[in-house]
Amino acid sequence: MLTGDDLEDDYIPDDDIFSDQEEEFQPTFKEDQHTPEGDSVLLKKRKRREKEKEKRIKKRKLADSLQSEDTKSPSTFQLSSPEFAATYLSLQQKSVYNKLSFLELEDLKIPESCILNSTSYSDPRTLDNLGNFIEKCTPRLMIRLKQQSKFNGAPTLIFIAGAALRVADITRILRKFKGEKGGDVAKLFAKHLKLQDHITYLRRTKVGVAVGTPGRLGQLLEAEALTLPALTHIFLDVSFQDAKKRTIFDIPEIREEIFRGVLCRENILSALKSGQIQLVLF
Repeated sequence: MLTGDDLEDDYIPDDDIFSDQEEEFQPTFKEDQHTPEGDSVLLKKRKRREKEKEKRIKKRKLADSLQSEDTKSPSTFQLSSPEFAATYLSLQQKSVYNKLSFLELEDLKIPESCILNSTSYSDPRTLDNLGNFIEKCTPRLMIRLKQQSKFNGAPTLIFIAGAALRVADITRILRKFKGEKGGDVAKLFAKHLKLQDHITYLRRTKVGVAVGTPGRLGQLLEAEALTLPALTHIFLDVSFQDAKKRTIFDIPEIREEIFRGVLCRENILSALKSGQIQLVLF
């Protein structure tokens, strides 16, 4: 459970103090320096400061709300919002990289801009609706799934799930959408094949989708058996809960594998920040 200790107490400066000082300070101008252009510039600066302050306060309130036990596992509707999702992921990262400084964490932060806004999708996030979700929220991805892959071991979609059985279920659903020309839908978890067998398979196979546990996906990315030239989307299976009502972020080992093994790898994080890869919380 996240507590107040998980948040940086000094993350946001005391905006009230600084903003009050800024607003109370009245620069003195000589009569010939006081121009409509100067007034316009000052007004724009003041409005920009006020807007930035409101945004920081909103993010602080959102982060504070995520500390409570009731919001430990946010609803999928909440996580449909890029702003909420980015804040939630940032808190999860902080629990994984708990020895890093604030600046080091900022370097690893997953930007809000790369997260799909799926708030318009109101149907349940179940596997029965996965195809419908992709068609409505990421229609270009559905087209790409039916196209021939150009490179071995280079999927257009990586789908991260927390357990082997869940990986098998997702794989079965996604195979329905690859059509006649689409690449293989790879099922990647430790109990399925040995690591070396997965490496051999990926290096000789044109793969359209890689569905796997974060641990095995991380190993295959490290071995460069999974590569990124065609990757456009990463799905996180946040809607699924196991028998103990835990999501993929509620289990410390899986949470660590998600960030260290996949999302915060240098090449993937760089592609997320540049907009090359979109992150989808399903």
